[in-house]
Amino acid sequence: MARAFRLAFAFAVLLAEVSGSARASTTLVSIPTPRGVTQAFILIKPDKPVASVILFAGGNGALGLESASSMKFGGNFLVRSRDKFAAHKFQVAVIDAPSDQPQGMSAGFRMSPAHAGDIGAVSAYLKMQANVPVWLIGTSMGTFSAAAGAIAAKGIDGLVLTSTVTRPNPEWGIAKSYPDAVASMALPEITVPTLIVSHQKDTCEGSPAADAPKLSQRLTKASKVEVALLDGGSPPKSEPCEAFAPHGYFGIEAQAVDRIAKFVSGNSK
Repeated sequence: MARAFRLAFAFAVLLAEVSGSARASTTLVSIPTPRGVTQAFILIKPDKPVASVILFAGGNGALGLESASSMKFGGNFLVRSRDKFAAHKFQVAVIDAPSDQPQGMSAGFRMSPAHAGDIGAVSAYLKMQANVPVWLIGTSMGTFSAAAGAIAAKGIDGLVLTSTVTRPNPEWGIAKSYPDAVASMALPEITVPTLIVSHQKDTCEGSPAADAPKLSQRLTKASKVEVALLDGGSPPKSEPCEAFAPHGYFGIEAQAVDRIAKFVSGNSK
């Protein structure tokens, strides 16, 4: 009898999970932006979302979206975790590089007013779909985009930076002007609640967890700032700065998403 109950309970949980995921529609969207380019993104729409999140992958951010399931960088932490965000009742947009950046986005472009304008256009689209707060979430090189959007884009309600780039490659064109990479951006202009997430065992040279305090100290006008230092996970299956290592929260994706979701839900009005 007890075994039959356990089986029935497990089936009910599985059915709830399946029907819950079925209620979230996934489509490929492409919109024009004010500067005359098109911006493509994967859109996941759950029933009655409590917030929207715009996810920025690392690397050059060129996902090469041809459909809602065909893309490059599908292993990126945020990209592969997109359904986990949707499970928290978030409307999710996974951003591709805009149409005028077919080879991908440099750090310089990610920090540009042009990119911030594109981000603002996506935010406006999401608010038309569901009138809920819009958050920007970036990982690795995507933190340049997320920070730039929080600084300059319209309609942004919160920011999450994960595995933030704080030590630029000396060969990058921005290295002299931005010696601390994202930490050298105009972070004091950010007023929205901000969460900084790092993995304590991130051995990527560009994003050490030890630099998290440097970031938080620069967010002088943010309405709230928290730092989350995570640990654990699976043995790395990629190089230190790639997705399947502590840099990409490999093996603790659910823990990382849950921590982000708690902050987003708790600071969305």
